[in-house]
Amino acid sequence: MSSNQSAGKWMYVLAWVCGLGLLTFVFSDLLDRQENPNREPESVRLDNQTEVRLKQNRAGHYVTNGFINGEEVTFLVDTGATDVAIPAYLQEKLGLTATGSGMAQTANGVVRVARTSIDTLRIGDIVLHDVRANLNPGMNDNQILLGMSVLRQLEFTQRGEWLILRTL
Repeated sequence: MSSNQSAGKWMYVLAWVCGLGLLTFVFSDLLDRQENPNREPESVRLDNQTEVRLKQNRAGHYVTNGFINGEEVTFLVDTGATDVAIPAYLQEKLGLTATGSGMAQTANGVVRVARTSIDTLRIGDIVLHDVRANLNPGMNDNQILLGMSVLRQLEFTQRGEWLILRTL
């Protein structure tokens, strides 16, 4: 085999590898957007209220990016959660301090959690302060459950595939 044929063969292989890499990148982004269609939630000001609209993901859940104490996080809206539930391993990254412990009923049973308080929680332009939360050692992913300690401070309405959050 000549060196030209060998070089051509390697160029062909390299083109396939690049093509597969590009497809992986494109489809990975597409799948991420289907999981979290609210990566950058938009806010609207109506009179003295701020409104954020969240679109359902393909599984029917409301997932959105937001911030806890200035750190970007991903929230899963959970009306069944009493407080914001945070994976315990994120405590240091989010600047949270445990202030006690308690028991929490979860989908996986009862678990001991550490109580904490979030100084600042933000979704779009909605900003809340001093939000009750817990640090759950049984949570292993990066999603944070946005529970009723947030939602009770807002007006929320579901219309079709949209969840509308409004400041009171």
